[in-house]
Amino acid sequence: MKNHIRAGILGVSGYTGREVFSLLLKHPGVRITYVAANNTQGPMSAIYPEFLNRTTLVCQKFDIKKAVEKCDVVFLALPHTESMNVAPKLLKAGLRVIDLSADYRLKKAQVYEAWYDHKHTDPKNLGKAIYGMPELFRQKIKGSVFVANPGCYPTAAILGLAPLISTRKDIQSIVVDAKSGVSGAGRKASLGLLFPEANENFKAYKVLSHQHSPEIEQYLSQLAGHATKIHFVAHLLPITRGILNTMYVQLKEGITLNQVHGLYKKFYKMEPFVRLHPAGSQPETKNVSNTNFCDIGLAVSPDKKMVVISSAIDNLVKGAAGQAVQNMNIMCGFNETEGLL
Repeated sequence: MKNHIRAGILGVSGYTGREVFSLLLKHPGVRITYVAANNTQGPMSAIYPEFLNRTTLVCQKFDIKKAVEKCDVVFLALPHTESMNVAPKLLKAGLRVIDLSADYRLKKAQVYEAWYDHKHTDPKNLGKAIYGMPELFRQKIKGSVFVANPGCYPTAAILGLAPLISTRKDIQSIVVDAKSGVSGAGRKASLGLLFPEANENFKAYKVLSHQHSPEIEQYLSQLAGHATKIHFVAHLLPITRGILNTMYVQLKEGITLNQVHGLYKKFYKMEPFVRLHPAGSQPETKNVSNTNFCDIGLAVSPDKKMVVISSAIDNLVKGAAGQAVQNMNIMCGFNETEGLL
């Protein structure tokens, strides 16, 4: 590992790109050397006044040659379907790449094409991308050059379900009731995301047809050792940031709250960013706002056959930029919590 690594961010004009920039600006082992966006150019302090007197970097239109010359690692905070046009070039040039879009999370091109309605133009790199969930794939991330950063809903869902899925063979059904703040939809103009539309409102969307469903199922199936299906419903909360997933797992055989709590405590014992709430306590979005933590709460029904798991994350941090920086730390040999605590 070098004393400092040079980092670039593509798509810095979006919420996720801005969050990556903010985190890396405070990282002692990183120098941000290149920022780019195709729809926004100019000084970062003018695009985001919060960075006034904190940086002299100028956001430019993306230039592959400049990115290769100036960077050791590049974060792709690009819209879905755009990363696959850029990642192969950066990888070929020998750079480490962390993709925050969905382009490399699914292992089969045909599955991606079915859910994102777009042809995958770089299927050969699907197998090379490591799914960037440190709690599950830390050893694979270590030393890797290409990481597919998980989605925000999948991060909260998979971390919430992993201990149960990987140990219980009597699961009958899984319902994921997911709720996200408005920033999860990205920094774009859209009628449904306008303040008068989203404020004091609460709605479900893409019911049983959300594009994050196959991502969650793919990795839960891997943990379970067999095909695992979920019923996933997303909701839009009238808040800026935060995700709260409430998950209902129906079992054939009973389990007590003490047993399930012990299972989770053991599973996440060494994890710096997963916090298990005491029995009887449930997480809230405010607990994790602007942090890289995933907070988990547990409950069990009186008949002991329904386990309810609540997981809360900040969709822009643990659900995106923070997890990306956590992955970079692992890839590049930094302390995993560097720049995140």
